[in-house]
Amino acid sequence: MSGSAKTPPRRLGLAVRLAALILTATSLLFAVAFGYNYQQSRALLLKNVENSAKSLTMATVSKIEEVLHQLQTVPEAVAQGVGSHVIEQPQALVMLADFLRDTPEAFGGGLFLEDHARAGQARREAPYFVKRDGRVVYDPLGADYDYSFMDWYMLPKHLGRPQWSEPYYDEAGGNILMATYAVPVWQDLDGEKLFRGVVTVDISLESLQRIVAKLHPGISGYAFLVSRTGRIVSHPNKALIMRSSVFSRAEEADDPELRTVGRAMVRGQQGFARLGGKAIGKPIWIYYAPLPGAEWSLGLVIPEDDLFADLTELHRDVVLIGAGGFTALLLLVVLIASAVTRPIRLLARKTIEIAKGNLDVDLPVVSRSDEVGDLSRSFHEMRRALKEYIANLTETTKAKERMESELKIAKNIQMSFLPKRFPPFPDIGAFCLHAQLEPAYEVGGDLYDFFLLDEHRLFISVGDVSGKGVPAALFMAVTKTLTKGIAEQDPDPAVILAKVNNELAEENDAMLFVTMFCAILDFRTGELAYSNAGHNQPVLIGADGAARFLALPPGTAMGPIPDLSYETRRILLSPGDTLVAYTDGVNEAQDEAEELFGNERLLGFLRRTRERAPDLLTRALFAEVHAFAGKAPQADDITVLTLAWNGPDADACPGLR
Repeated sequence: MSGSAKTPPRRLGLAVRLAALILTATSLLFAVAFGYNYQQSRALLLKNVENSAKSLTMATVSKIEEVLHQLQTVPEAVAQGVGSHVIEQPQALVMLADFLRDTPEAFGGGLFLEDHARAGQARREAPYFVKRDGRVVYDPLGADYDYSFMDWYMLPKHLGRPQWSEPYYDEAGGNILMATYAVPVWQDLDGEKLFRGVVTVDISLESLQRIVAKLHPGISGYAFLVSRTGRIVSHPNKALIMRSSVFSRAEEADDPELRTVGRAMVRGQQGFARLGGKAIGKPIWIYYAPLPGAEWSLGLVIPEDDLFADLTELHRDVVLIGAGGFTALLLLVVLIASAVTRPIRLLARKTIEIAKGNLDVDLPVVSRSDEVGDLSRSFHEMRRALKEYIANLTETTKAKERMESELKIAKNIQMSFLPKRFPPFPDIGAFCLHAQLEPAYEVGGDLYDFFLLDEHRLFISVGDVSGKGVPAALFMAVTKTLTKGIAEQDPDPAVILAKVNNELAEENDAMLFVTMFCAILDFRTGELAYSNAGHNQPVLIGADGAARFLALPPGTAMGPIPDLSYETRRILLSPGDTLVAYTDGVNEAQDEAEELFGNERLLGFLRRTRERAPDLLTRALFAEVHAFAGKAPQADDITVLTLAWNGPDADACPGLR
């Protein structure tokens, strides 16, 4: 069955990719510069707006303060004159009337006295002047008008100083929205000050609104005035005047920013702040400043859209110009890159043929002296080197395959030296035995062995040859063969090790050595005779599960030094005791963090494991070591031999699988 070859997907050319990279880098630089310029321009514009708003607000504050100060002078003079009897009541009323005629901003005024201070007047009849139709009219408030409970009367009385009242609607005299400036009248009586009443002057809120309305910061900006309690006194939206406050507006819209600004305004603070627009409907900037004379506050509102409209339009134009420039730059870079990369594209097409195995393809000759020319000459050299390499690789591969085959054969031969049938002595129930070896490479240097010396004695050994690979495997085979042959002639562990050492030391030019633990178990009595040649301490597990390291006699590894002596020790095992002998591939196994498995972890595992059958215990220990190592490669051979003595009367080895 035949089919057409799939066409590889078309990739972006080097010229396009080069142009895209250059344009991307340029775009990033432009974006950083544009962003920085926008932020700096925005900050500078905001600073200028703040300064302008401050100047405009403070000028209006000064204008309102000037008006308020002008209204305060005559009432203060009248109050002082009446209190010191320099000015009598009729004269004081004339002064108030003349003051109202001469002061356009003043709407009304009067003299309101305590009962004890009246000079034969009717009760609660207070003289009051008010402007009507452009004329000052005397309109005394009748006895029914109890002004003694009015804020504008009580505050100066109890505070002891002149006071502007909260704006209110006056139904008694003016019938308009106004605010009252009240000056207390004090009389000195035998060194004690006695409150006699107040002198007042009223200002219509319309007058203040006209002054505030002249403060127009922008296309849709506006100014507003709030009292000392946050009540809106002046605002372009007439429905809010005297009906809402800064705080009620903040509560209705759940606007914490407006609430914060409101607190600052009623505290007499000055500042410039941004509001997110919950209460107003759009983001704004507000400059606010206090009116010290009346303890009110003036706010100047500037919509954010108006504030940054010109800046946004300017930067939009910059972006459009930049986009056009980038497009032109892209075309120019693509043209230049295409001309520069044309020889490279030709080489790329030829190298595709080389990649398919056609090493005889004609490569273009580029006579340029730059990097492209160097690349062309390098391709010619590469093709020649590839031909030589492939020829050498063919020979090397054949040799490697032969070597791998020989290593597999060597591994099979090595493993055939080790006993692998378990249970090895099924007719003997006095002991159970299991062993397992896992080399780190194709062939290794660990070894174990066991065999019967006679009808009641068992020989076991576990060893570890220095190094890895074929030399260690050969040394291991020689050691195992010598150990078995000598043990059958002289069954004493110390003598066995001494004789094997002398045999290995002869003509050991490679200075290889082997550590070994060997023991002889009399399985009639449980006596274990053992010796050591520099090997790891085996672990002895009691029938109760307690595990401890077996104390070993001193001994040197076999092989490098002849005529070494070794010591045999003996212990008496109890039925159910288990001996675990192993190589350093167990306790020196490493995890991915290069932490060692260690002796303590080995003892801890053998103490807590419930496995007692030698085969299960051996496999469980291997599984624990591999779980600890995780993905870390095995660095050394691992060998474990487990021997359990069941007692002389045991009929079979329990649990062996």
